[in-house]
Amino acid sequence: MTFINIVNRDVANLTNCAHEPIHIPGSIQPNGCLLAVKTVDFTIDFCSENITRYTVSGYQELLGKNISLVFGEDQTAGLKKYIEEQDILSAPWELELSGKKILGIIHRSGSWLIIELEDKSEEPAELSDIYRQTKRMTAYIQKATTLKMLCQSVADETRSITGYDRVMIYRFDEEYNGEVFAESVTEERESFLGLHYPHTDIPAQARDLYIRNLLRVIVDINYAPSPIYTMDDAPHKNLDLSLAYLRSVSPIHIKYLQNMGVAATLTISIIHEGRLWGLIACHHYTPKYITTYTRITALLQGQFLTSQISVRELSEEFEVAKKVNKALEGLREQIFTVESILLPEIIKNPELLSLTNSTSVIILVDEKIYSHGILPQDDEIKKLANWLHTYNATAIFSTEKLSSIYPEAKKWCQSASGVLFHALGSGHNNCIIWFRPEALQEVYWAENPAKTIENDREGLSPRKSFNLWKETKNCESTRWQKPELAAASNFANALQKQVHIMFLTKEELKQRTLSEKLQEANSELENLNWISSHDLKEPLRKIQMFASRIIEHDFTGNYELVLKLVKKMSVSAERMQLLVKDILSYSRFSHLEDVLEIISLNEAVEKVIHDVQEEISEKQAIVECGALPDVKGVSFLIQQLMINLISNALKFSKPDVIPHIMISSVTGHSGSLPEAVRSVNAFHVIRVKDNGIGFENEFREGIFKVFTKLHNNTVYSGSGVGLALCKKIMKMHNGYITAEGSPGYGASFSLYFPRE
Repeated sequence: MTFINIVNRDVANLTNCAHEPIHIPGSIQPNGCLLAVKTVDFTIDFCSENITRYTVSGYQELLGKNISLVFGEDQTAGLKKYIEEQDILSAPWELELSGKKILGIIHRSGSWLIIELEDKSEEPAELSDIYRQTKRMTAYIQKATTLKMLCQSVADETRSITGYDRVMIYRFDEEYNGEVFAESVTEERESFLGLHYPHTDIPAQARDLYIRNLLRVIVDINYAPSPIYTMDDAPHKNLDLSLAYLRSVSPIHIKYLQNMGVAATLTISIIHEGRLWGLIACHHYTPKYITTYTRITALLQGQFLTSQISVRELSEEFEVAKKVNKALEGLREQIFTVESILLPEIIKNPELLSLTNSTSVIILVDEKIYSHGILPQDDEIKKLANWLHTYNATAIFSTEKLSSIYPEAKKWCQSASGVLFHALGSGHNNCIIWFRPEALQEVYWAENPAKTIENDREGLSPRKSFNLWKETKNCESTRWQKPELAAASNFANALQKQVHIMFLTKEELKQRTLSEKLQEANSELENLNWISSHDLKEPLRKIQMFASRIIEHDFTGNYELVLKLVKKMSVSAERMQLLVKDILSYSRFSHLEDVLEIISLNEAVEKVIHDVQEEISEKQAIVECGALPDVKGVSFLIQQLMINLISNALKFSKPDVIPHIMISSVTGHSGSLPEAVRSVNAFHVIRVKDNGIGFENEFREGIFKVFTKLHNNTVYSGSGVGLALCKKIMKMHNGYITAEGSPGYGASFSLYFPRE
């Protein structure tokens, strides 16, 4: 049978360290021995070369043999019972080999059972020792008011337990850059407290192993590794040593520690919410071995700290949470106590900034920006909002360094380095964005993080210098804390609901307005249909009748009769022409959007009197006009309004009575306007009064409906659209028109023009 070692001989340097297979080094540290047996039959499949430390047989005699050849039948039976009854990772297996007391650390790796053997140099901790350690833990839990204080206590206690020269609580940030968060160190050593180390110092695959294996020991970095052998009975045969504490160390890491001047290390993982939160990193400057039970005791410190992280972080966030929750309640009350959302009032509420401890905020709804604080220009904010909507897959996004992902933000650093964004839905780009200003920070690194790789005669290697290097961080705000993010989400959700309701209300109002306009249009179409089938047909019928008489009867020589019929045809044609003209005018005004200007009513009346001078002269009418105010309106519409009223007064005059039309400005006249309008008292009131035939007051509102006529066409001609046109003109000027009448005594029309 041929035996081979499985030592990984690939050359590792900083160009390939991210892919270095550190979990299968194929060798171990020599302070213990390793066996790997098949779980199906307990035959030895892997064996470290230094197994002779505990047996008289070498790996050549042991490979392929049953494990009882090493431990004997009785201890092998005890091993099997131990595996069945114990959590093999919780306590070591105790045995004897060649008269020595040995400890076995056992774990499973694929289809093998890995047994690591080392000397038993101490007894397990007594119950009294465990009690004292627990009591000390309880004491510094109660004493520590912050997470930093607790970490310092853990560092001190771990150094007391293990005796290392330096114990650091090493905390990772989001990008796995590390910071020495707490430290306990001997007096003769310089402090590393507060120093930062780049993420490249601990590669991703190393961090993954720290999560899988919570404890890592290097007794002497200058050790000579002991290779692992196996039978050459399968291609690419290897053994995963991820959970083995004896696992040999990456040569790059060894070089790194040598450059630091460290000779021995102990590393304990701190896991929080499934993520590598940090490490308890113990350094010694001479080789140092610590026993199994000491390692277990130190590991308990890490597990204890892990259990306290959430509690301490929540405790530190509690004061922040109280403040932001108070602001949140005030804002939610403001949102939900108003019938319609008042964004201008909400944006100015100081609690909106207190909610996230920000200095400025914007709400963008329906392409309109409501803002508070020092901010970029509106067009830049809209551009940013559009980018945030497309950049972020979710409706929520926050960053402390906006310029790192949105370069245009560099010019806003002083006022807007950090952003907290929430989409509000219910429309394109609707959102709320909080901003934080730049918070200049000084970060001290153990050497320039850009120089973590050095090129020397040996090629690429870890840096040799760990001199202090200061970095000033700019264009970066303070970190958004969990209570702030949670409160922002709660408020944004409530705001989104109200914005959605607002949009639904607007849509409902829009649909209702359209429906009313449609009803009005339908009503006018019905009237148009009625006039088409009656008023327009009637003059056409007469024209046809008179023309037929002329054609069918021979009126030769009867010139006067023919002339009389032709005149009647002409009158009917003129009436139809007038009707068509008025209908076109009425429909055209429905879509007119002229710019309003200051109009002199006296000048408008003068022009109208000039236009209808023939009718006035024909009836010898008297038109009196007092001093009238200036109003804001459209000139030709005001003239059309006055033409209709004066023409009506002339048309509906009494026979044998000289028409008398009086136009005046009336003070304090409210007419028949609704009470709500009267109380405004912000109108110019113009009265147009005549001494004509008048009308019953029960028709005072009906006469303004299109095509409504109170009198017979044979006596008083007209299309019935004149007064409806007057009402529409006044409505276009945001005014009103009312009428009062008395049969036989005339009519009075009051025009209400809004004051400036």
